[in-house]
Parts: sequence; C-alpha cells; structure tokens
Amino acid sequence: MELDSLPLIGIALAIASAIALSGGNLLQAKGVRRMQHSSAPGLMAKAAQLLRNRVWLIGAVLLGVSIILQMGSLGFAPLIVVQPVGVTALVFTVVLTALIAKRRPSAAVIRAIATCVLGVAAFVTVAALVSTQTAITDQQLIAVLVVLGSVLLVTAIVMVVGRRRTTPPVMWVLLGGIYSAFVATLGKTVILRVQTAWKHHDLTLDDKNLLTIGCLIGIGVAGGLSIYFVQRAHAFNKPEVVVAGLTVIDPAIAVVLGITILGEANNAPALSIVAFIVAGAVAVTGVFQLSRAEQAEPALD
Repeated sequence: MELDSLPLIGIALAIASAIALSGGNLLQAKGVRRMQHSSAPGLMAKAAQLLRNRVWLIGAVLLGVSIILQMGSLGFAPLIVVQPVGVTALVFTVVLTALIAKRRPSAAVIRAIATCVLGVAAFVTVAALVSTQTAITDQQLIAVLVVLGSVLLVTAIVMVVGRRRTTPPVMWVLLGGIYSAFVATLGKTVILRVQTAWKHHDLTLDDKNLLTIGCLIGIGVAGGLSIYFVQRAHAFNKPEVVVAGLTVIDPAIAVVLGITILGEANNAPALSIVAFIVAGAVAVTGVFQLSRAEQAEPALD
C-alpha cells in the first residue's frame, strides 16, 4: 500500500534540522574542549562538569530540536529525500564559524560549498520525483533490526580488540554517523507503521506491534551510542570535521537502507539510479573539499 508524501514540507523541515544540528555541534564542541582543559579528576567528575556547562547544554537542546525536526521531516517525505539534506549542516557550520570568527570564507571553501549544494540539490530533486513510500512489512522491520544487531556486534568486537591501542580520531566520527543513520531509518519505519495503523483505524497495542516496539528500543540504543560517539569525536576533532563526517556517513547509510530494505526507489527508472550515483558523488566530493579547506583554518576557542 502506497502512502502519501509531501516532499516540500519534508525538505523544509530537514533544512531547519540541519541548521539546528550545525549550531548544536558547534556549541557542544566548545563545551567538550572546555571540559578537556578542566582540572577535575576522573571521567565522572568531568562528565558532571560538562552537564553544568551552559554552552554544552544549549548545544544539547539544539541537537534535540534537530532530532525532532528530522523525525518531523520523515513523516512527510521518504527517507532518501530528506536524509541527504542533512549534508547542508556542514555548509551552515562553515558559515556560522566564519561569522563567529569574523573572517570571510576562502575561495576554496566557497567552491566546495557550491559543489556540495549542487550535488545535494540534484540528488534531492531526483529523489522527490521518483521515490515512493509504502507500508512497512514485518520482514522489512526484521531486516533493519538484524542489520543493526550485526553493526552492534562488529562495533563490540572492534572496541574489544582495539582497547589497548590508540583509537584513530576519525573512528569516533564514523561510529557516530553510522548509529545516527540507524536512528533515522528506524524512526522512519516506526512513522510508517503508525501512519498505516492510523489509516486503517487500528491503533491497538498488541503482539502484532512487538516489532515496532523493538524498533523503538533500537532507536534508543542507536541514539545513545550515536550521542556517546559524537561526544568522543568532538574531543579529538574540529567541529567542522565531525559535522563533515556525520553528514557523509549518516545520509549515505540511510539512503542505502532506504533503497535496499525500505524499497523507496523500487519504481525508479534506471536513469534515476545513475543520477543518484552522480549527484551523490558530486555532493561527497564537495564535502571532502570543504573538510580539507577547513583544515587550514584555525579552530574556534
């Protein structure tokens, strides 16, 4: 059964979510850096100090707003339409950083932003024209949960095997983006299940909804791990690098899950798949160009 969608509303909410995400990440990065310079002994003492840091708390509120807006966008449009819009968070982060530092972005940064925006705009335009969203089956829910379980297992193995080695800073960024993608994907499955139940006037909570409850638990687990890994990423990377990584990994994985498991591109012609690949490559190229250009810029205090 095909469900209605309103892509323009979904895209608008996704852009608002990206703005909140960029502001939240900048503030949380500043809060984490202040905690690192603290003389408080022990991890728990530093964590408690972080929770008393107003800058970090405001950043947390903005990230919460970003998640709410993101879930709202998923209620109006397919996952493969709204999730790539998150790449614009990197653009907003660079602009906000330039405004705060009172310095003009370099020509390389401006070119990278233009490349990124062009790629995202092309991808989202094609996705809005050819994507569809249908009622989620039990098999699709199970598939998403199995993939999440596999990722959790691999993460645990990597953490145990590498516990005595220095973790590459980018690893925290990768893990944060991976689990953030699962939050969006599982959130979309729950939204579709609720929309289907609402359409059939069947909102009773019974054993048929156990998989939906499992998805809610999965959202909690993936969300908690994403928050943890993102905080670790902020401790070892510039905020622009963290956002760059998240805005590549999160949409990429979410789009793959949306196409392969949720079937959002089942009716798309072959030419549109080629357009997805080309537009995605352009957007990713812009993100990496922007990340490299930002490496030359001094970090904010």
